[in-house]
Amino acid sequence: MKTFGKEPEMLTVMVQGADPDRIRELMTLSIPEGAEAFGMQFEQLRPEYRTKETYRELFAFAGIRPVYATNYRTGYNGEKTDDQLAAELLEIAECGATLCDMMGDYFDRQPDEMAVHPSAIEKQQELIAQLHQRGAKVLMSSHIFRFTPAERVLEIALEQQRRGADICKIVAGASDVAEELENLRIITLLKESLKIPFLFLSTGQCGLLRRVGGKLGCCMYLCVYERDSLASPAQPLLRDMKLLRDRMIL
Repeated sequence: MKTFGKEPEMLTVMVQGADPDRIRELMTLSIPEGAEAFGMQFEQLRPEYRTKETYRELFAFAGIRPVYATNYRTGYNGEKTDDQLAAELLEIAECGATLCDMMGDYFDRQPDEMAVHPSAIEKQQELIAQLHQRGAKVLMSSHIFRFTPAERVLEIALEQQRRGADICKIVAGASDVAEELENLRIITLLKESLKIPFLFLSTGQCGLLRRVGGKLGCCMYLCVYERDSLASPAQPLLRDMKLLRDRMIL
């Protein structure tokens, strides 16, 4: 079975759905196209399906493919506290998620999605330990959504590593080619500086980073089977990403 952070350039297909049938449908369609892992964003799953039984059924349906799970503040989670989200993440891990996404500003909301209050950082470290006890790896994510200088990206990445994350994830931005080229350089900086795998992504006008990042050092590609109402516009199609990855030589 492949493992996040161990297998280079893994094609992780985000399978978002309001109900389990849609998630299973997307998995079924993605497997023949080359899906190597799945990403399930449970904040988009309707509340009546947020049960241990549903989680276990979906993880079992994924078969040998590992599952990356998120529980962000968006979707049906808009009114929940971070403590509630953390408790749900623990339940998701207990049911068999391979990798759980913990937002970097859990318990202390910040513009760069990276907590700074000491008590919040302590709670994050405790949550990471509890997720590990339940058998899940932890990806810590900071969604900045704007171009960010290399020094700040590295500062966030090293802090995620220090807090105990198994994988670092930072989403910056690029509004022009110059910023995108700098983002590509930042990947090299992260590769040289971190001791854990990382995923560095970008939003904005330039989409090159999401298509070549794996060849430069990112641990996976996030893609979608099709562009439905829940699919992230920034994520490339699986069929396109597989073709590009398999033929790209850097």
